[in-house]
Amino acid sequence: VLPAVLIRLVDRYIGDIYTLNLAEGALRVAVLVSYLAVIGRVPDMARVFAYHGAEHKAVNAYEAGASLGVGPVRTFSRYHLRCGTSFVLVVMIVAIIVFSFLGRPPLPLRIVSRVAVIPFVAGISYEVIRAGGRHRWLRPLMLPGLWLQRLTTREPDDRQLEVAVRALREVVEREGQIPSFIMSA
Repeated sequence: VLPAVLIRLVDRYIGDIYTLNLAEGALRVAVLVSYLAVIGRVPDMARVFAYHGAEHKAVNAYEAGASLGVGPVRTFSRYHLRCGTSFVLVVMIVAIIVFSFLGRPPLPLRIVSRVAVIPFVAGISYEVIRAGGRHRWLRPLMLPGLWLQRLTTREPDDRQLEVAVRALREVVEREGQIPSFIMSA
C-alpha cells in the first residue's frame, strides 16, 4: 500500500502506466531489500538467517541424494532455487506485469484491485519458481532470487546444521515419501 501511496505523489508527472507500475514495483523491491539488509544486522536475525542457510543446505543435500549427516550437508550451498525469498521477489516482479493491466484507477480502488489479484499473482509466481527448479534454461531468471538470499541466509554452524538435518529427517519420516515441498529438477 505504501508504494502505491508514494507513487501517487509523482503520478501526474509520469503519464505512462507501465512506467508508473515499474517505478512502484522498483520502490517495493527497494523497500524489501533495505528491510532485509537492516534486519540482517540484528544478531538474533543473523542467527535465524544461519538456520535458513542450514535448511537450504539440508534440502540441497537431500535432493542430491547425499547422506544427511552434518559433514556431508556442510558442503552444499546455502542458496536454493525454490526458496521463499526468491518467491517473494518473483511475486513482486510478476505483480509489476499484472498490475500494468489494471490501469491507474483512483487510489482506494487501486489498492482493492491489487489485493484482489494477489492470489493470481502468487499462483503465477509459484509456477515460475517451480519451472525454474525443473528447467536449466530458466535458471538465469532465478539469479535475482539467489542474489537476494545473500541477505536472508548465513553460513550455519554445526549445531544449526544438526537442527536442519533432524527437522528434514522428521518431515521425510512423517510424510513416508518425498515431501511435497521438494520438487526435484
